[in-house]
Amino acid sequence: MGMTQIPNLTLNDGHTIPQLGFGVFQVPPEDTARITGQAFEAGYRHIDTAEMYGNEKGVGEAIRSSGIPRDELFITSKLNNGFHEPDAARKAFDQTMSDLGLDQIDLFLIHWPLPTKYDGDFVSTWKTLIEFQQDGRARSIGVSNFQPAHLERLAAETDVVPAVNQIEVHPYFTNETARAASRDAGILVEAWSPIAQGGVLDDPTIVKIAEHVGRTPAQVTLRWHLQRGDIVFPKSSTPERMAENAALFDFELDDQAIESISSLDRGEDGRTGPNPDEFDYIPS
Repeated sequence: MGMTQIPNLTLNDGHTIPQLGFGVFQVPPEDTARITGQAFEAGYRHIDTAEMYGNEKGVGEAIRSSGIPRDELFITSKLNNGFHEPDAARKAFDQTMSDLGLDQIDLFLIHWPLPTKYDGDFVSTWKTLIEFQQDGRARSIGVSNFQPAHLERLAAETDVVPAVNQIEVHPYFTNETARAASRDAGILVEAWSPIAQGGVLDDPTIVKIAEHVGRTPAQVTLRWHLQRGDIVFPKSSTPERMAENAALFDFELDDQAIESISSLDRGEDGRTGPNPDEFDYIPS
């Protein structure tokens, strides 16, 4: 997979982000360096991790042993839910940078808004991320799982618009309201759970389209995301599947196929993850 194939999208702060990346959610810490290294070998340059995944050190190890120049990599991490207060966020960010072994991270996100925690205050958390961007340690900053009302609040109370909003999006949960609110504000959408944790792969509509274009259901679903303009980072532990998930740039879906897949939306019933308005998990 040549890197020339992966488009770069331009963020609202002028920096760019590869539209396809590799996610390490649920990759065990002891396997992370090896699996991330295999992703680099398969051609991925954009890695998505998080403090709550517990595997930033493994990503850092893979970065160091890859031999890939730092400016060719795009590394994202996210703030642990337990550290939203500004001082806690500063310490957590220091730890992220230390664990990754970086002096600058490409993108740092608030992982969840947690509107029922911290007296509903995610604005002071966002202002703390703005500090990280101002001091140069975070090149771009953004949010994850933010609903339209949460984005409106950041816009009303701060001057910095998130570069991305990483939200659950897949054919069974197209999440159009949050997608539209993000895009209308100039915020790029990153789709997590892009194949609904495998749930869409035996969908008859997707299987039929896959047969028609001579691709796998996973490739068709990921291509649907890309053509809608969203950023995706499928995760896989096998080199074969890594390569399959990256072979997305030598075919296209026609408008009818895109619409057929979009019409599989089940609304809230399609969610595989928690609802951000209610999610209040803080790791003990």
